[in-house]
Amino acid sequence: MKILGIIPARGGSKGVPRKNIKLLGNKPLLQYTSEVALQSSFVDTLMLTSDDDEIIEVAKGLGIQVPFKRPENLALDTTPTLPVIIHAIEYYKSIGQEFDAVLLLQATSPFRTTEFLNKAIETFIEKDTDSLVSVQQVPHEYNPHWVFEVNENDTLNIATGEEEIISRRQELPLSYHRDGSIYITKTSVLLEQHSLYGKSISYIASPEEWYVNIDTMEDWKKAEILVKNIF
Repeated sequence: MKILGIIPARGGSKGVPRKNIKLLGNKPLLQYTSEVALQSSFVDTLMLTSDDDEIIEVAKGLGIQVPFKRPENLALDTTPTLPVIIHAIEYYKSIGQEFDAVLLLQATSPFRTTEFLNKAIETFIEKDTDSLVSVQQVPHEYNPHWVFEVNENDTLNIATGEEEIISRRQELPLSYHRDGSIYITKTSVLLEQHSLYGKSISYIASPEEWYVNIDTMEDWKKAEILVKNIF
């Protein structure tokens, strides 16, 4: 399977200014993701899509391909991820390079290992699903079977649609949320279904102690603690 690794990195970060190239420990945030991906034998090409000249130069210095500067209309605060990925796929198609799947790696989830990434890709290939996402287990108090939605009568319904709530924690089925670290999707699903997930999704659970998704300065401070203690 031929895999295109994509790291999206806009310049317009507001929660943590210039976070993609801000030093975390002794290296730019972007480097944590690039090092892991470049060491994986499963990733055929690793590229960065960015609208920012400084981020582009840092990425090139790290050995990441930067074949184009992302158009401004794909670098807005409101721009979804999917059109950014499709833009990259279509660029490579235009130069005669096609890939079976796309691996999306967000620099804002910096803590992975190459071993973990390889295991995710192997799981994706073995399960032969449309996509794979990395996840964290939802704490039992937030399990969807214990979550309520407000209905039109301004009363509560169990979010899963059941009439009776599961009373014992031990009987709750496992549930997960995306942690933002790894997304893998078949190229055909991206182009034909216009979906990052498709109709079948496999998963890999990330170690809880690695988890951080950097969006605020509080997240950044957590990452600084983690990089000292774990990475």
